[in-house]
Amino acid sequence: MNGRPKGDRSISADLASIVMSSYNTFLAPSLRIPVGFDEKLVVEFVHVYGGDEKEKDLKGLDWKLIEKRFRDGNVLFRDQKLEFRVYEVKYDECSICSFAVSKSINSYTSRFLFDNYTLIVSEYLDSKRLHQILSDNRDEMRKIAGIPEEEVFGRVVPVYVFDLDYTSLLMLDRYHQSVAFKDMVIAVRTRNTQTVSDYSCNGRHVFVHTRELERPIVGSVLQSMWGVSPTHLNWSPLHNSTLVDYTWSMGQTPFGPFSQISSLSFVQKDAAKRNVLLTSLNYSVSSALDVLQSLETHGGDRNLLKPKQHVEFVQRWNLFKYKLNKAVSALSHLDYEMALFYLRSSDHDLFAIHSIVYHASQEIEASLTCFKDPPFPWFSVSTSAVAFIAISYVYAKRDKLFRNKRKQF
Repeated sequence: MNGRPKGDRSISADLASIVMSSYNTFLAPSLRIPVGFDEKLVVEFVHVYGGDEKEKDLKGLDWKLIEKRFRDGNVLFRDQKLEFRVYEVKYDECSICSFAVSKSINSYTSRFLFDNYTLIVSEYLDSKRLHQILSDNRDEMRKIAGIPEEEVFGRVVPVYVFDLDYTSLLMLDRYHQSVAFKDMVIAVRTRNTQTVSDYSCNGRHVFVHTRELERPIVGSVLQSMWGVSPTHLNWSPLHNSTLVDYTWSMGQTPFGPFSQISSLSFVQKDAAKRNVLLTSLNYSVSSALDVLQSLETHGGDRNLLKPKQHVEFVQRWNLFKYKLNKAVSALSHLDYEMALFYLRSSDHDLFAIHSIVYHASQEIEASLTCFKDPPFPWFSVSTSAVAFIAISYVYAKRDKLFRNKRKQF
């Protein structure tokens, strides 16, 4: 609305763009990773700290505050349980930790204008390299951290927090305090308290308090555990890529550099439950398509299934479609508990459909049917032979036959 006056069409286009952008961000955010339904969710905080234990400073790293954000966030279904565990690891006593950090440190140069242009060399941690090393040594890290070897029937997301005894600034991929991966979260901080980011708001540079990790960790856990996409990232089917837009990354959101609030808004709360439902719905539809393809390869449902099996298959299939429609309807009304009920109930019908098709395919027996040779076409052969003889006779007697005709003229 600022700048030169615009025409009505231009203003309408801008307003429509803003409305569409807000819809994609608040009501239909992108799904970052597929997340299934698990009754038990476990977040394991592994605090790797440097220096003496007496000098350990947990300011800006309040585990209870991070846990409270999720407890009060209403991101769980009725049958789900969320558990937080905290483990301490001394950096000097963890050879894998020091190896991972040393191998992941890279440097870059920046040019600043003071009295003259000056090149400054800075360091950062390569998050992908750090993730690779931690993934390859997952069992060793669990032993060092003292994590008990128990079989957890659910989803477990470890959060590795490197609290390094460095005086210089050290961030992940130059800009991030915390990075989310599909199977873990990595966060880092040093003794440095703040830095100036590359972003600006109202003409002023945005400062990043590098010792405060609660908000970045909350955002990263949302991405890894529930597949919630950051507010400034949206998938565009038109561009077939992810678009970055910080228009709505202010206020109550744990994502982005422009917000200072770590609590969850309705956008993250709804997306956490919706992502589980969308993943389950996508699995059900894909599995149903596999059944239809299997039927097609065997010649169709009527050729594969016996009459009794066909009746049961049709009943189960109609019930499966009914439950999916009810789940989609409940999802559109934001009734996530009811949608989950119908989706979990439809899994029983889908399993029964798979069983019917599987048992029917096992009962197929190979058979060889011999066909009788067709009768000899005497009539067509005789007709052809007579026609051939007649033509040959006329051709042989052509001089005698046509000579009488010529004498008449």
